[in-house]
Amino acid sequence: MTKSSAPLGGYAVNPYVGCPHACRYCYASFMKRFTGHTEAWGSFLDVKNWPPITNPRRYAGQKVIIGTVTDGYNPLEERYGKTRRILEELKDSGAEILICTKSDLVLRDLELLRELNQSTRLTVSWSVNTLDEAFKEDMDAASGIAARLEAMKQVYEAGIRTVCFISPVFPGITDIEAIFHRVKDQCDLIWLENLNLRGGFKKTVMDYIGEKYPALVPLYDEIYNKRNRSYFELLEQQAAELARRYDCRFVDNETPYERAEPGHPILVDYFYHEEVRGTENTGVRKKKGRG
Repeated sequence: MTKSSAPLGGYAVNPYVGCPHACRYCYASFMKRFTGHTEAWGSFLDVKNWPPITNPRRYAGQKVIIGTVTDGYNPLEERYGKTRRILEELKDSGAEILICTKSDLVLRDLELLRELNQSTRLTVSWSVNTLDEAFKEDMDAASGIAARLEAMKQVYEAGIRTVCFISPVFPGITDIEAIFHRVKDQCDLIWLENLNLRGGFKKTVMDYIGEKYPALVPLYDEIYNKRNRSYFELLEQQAAELARRYDCRFVDNETPYERAEPGHPILVDYFYHEEVRGTENTGVRKKKGRG
């Protein structure tokens, strides 16, 4: 358990180091420098061991986020069961637990999640930034989009709070409105986060755009080299309008703990990650100049 600097704050839990989903845009690839691995990020997985949590009530009322720099439901979880173990240890903790994943392996633990949901504030979030399986295959080795959406539906129907995390939003590629229509009846919240390019994977993504989407190269140059934020400012306005049109709440950098009216998920704006990091889910940004 480590204190998290993510927008939601709380504690971060990562039962593994590395992730075989090997997302091209993985911000967590910086973790490699702490591991001693020489292999490419995404090609190794270290399995963690820890002493049993003997006093789970110490986390009562605390946010516990599982999967901040790895996917706890990566394919090898089926063999090692480390994410299941931490969930079992937190079952009577009274913590507010958030599971972040791109996998349908969550369904293996559906009965355990039902139990957790009786005594904790439980949320399960799936990252879905496209409905195009071909683009998804270019981006990661995680479960297919259809499988993620079916898992989301089953967990939602089990009475568990669910999130569709539209992240990262690829300019000119991710269709927020199409995803909204696909998931609005099976999730409580829709989070929005922009593609943030930094470190070694910036070149990887920019090269991919140049190869597969050459018409978008000028747009990506404006956003990621010239730091022009107007594209995401407009997209933010369009998302707010989409929320108004379908009678959904649109909130800035805040995730209220509640179930939404069916068909009216809450849209949460996490664009401009540098402004929301460390704000502890308060709804108050560390705003910088816009425009």
